Amino acid sequence: MVSPSKLFNTQARTRFRARAKAQGVADFLHRSAVLQLHERLEDVNKSFTNAAFVGWLPEVWQSFGPAITVPDDEILDLPEARMDLVVHGLCLHAANDPVGQLVQMRRALKPDGLLIAALFGGETLHELRYALAQAESMVEDGLSPRVAPMGDVRDLGALLQRAGLALPVADATTLTVTYETPLHLMRDLRAMGEANALTERRGGLRRATLAKALEIYQAEFALPDGRIPATFEIIFLTGWAPSATQPKPLRRGSATARLADALGTHEYKGEPDD
Repeated sequence: MVSPSKLFNTQARTRFRARAKAQGVADFLHRSAVLQLHERLEDVNKSFTNAAFVGWLPEVWQSFGPAITVPDDEILDLPEARMDLVVHGLCLHAANDPVGQLVQMRRALKPDGLLIAALFGGETLHELRYALAQAESMVEDGLSPRVAPMGDVRDLGALLQRAGLALPVADATTLTVTYETPLHLMRDLRAMGEANALTERRGGLRRATLAKALEIYQAEFALPDGRIPATFEIIFLTGWAPSATQPKPLRRGSATARLADALGTHEYKGEPDD
């Protein structure tokens, strides 16, 4: 039996992250996500005493409190049914099996334990994707994967249910960062550890293709001051380990009042068939 190919080259991903740390990691998006994490935890009327962090920048994320730290490997080194909070720090988008990671984290939670995962969503770097795709189709008469595919908030929210988490919620925020040129953006992506780690990636861009991509990016997206924007969509996935104490949806057909009465409107039953 042939195993399916993996979307990401995990060895390349590890190298890129190590290089970013060695040269000075650009962690401002992680710090922004941490601030949003704190806001979400403040809205939860519960204290957490056994927390775990999954990711590669624990020094940034662990401001939410003491926690054990495990890397975002394909097999997560988490104890079973021991944690009341698990946080996945802005790297689930780079997982070969995101549902598998969510399942592993759900298993690590006690009943009614909370999971929060932050990851990049599908709107991330849409300007760069467009410029690269247009340039390659014009210069090389074909396309190759240059930026990793990322899911939209609806599809990613469905992963929570597939992983067996209760009360699933998915929401997104968008940050727009401006740069002097697209090259400055590309350098920052390297410093973020977010260089192209796709298994099917080709080598570096041809000089002519890169030049065309820079030209298209500037022409299509430049702001009035000449700087270029880069969009980063951060999606938060929130779910709870199932527990008997959690609220349950009513059984279908068990309602005791009509929606029309609650809204103060007349119920429309449609026209009878001819």
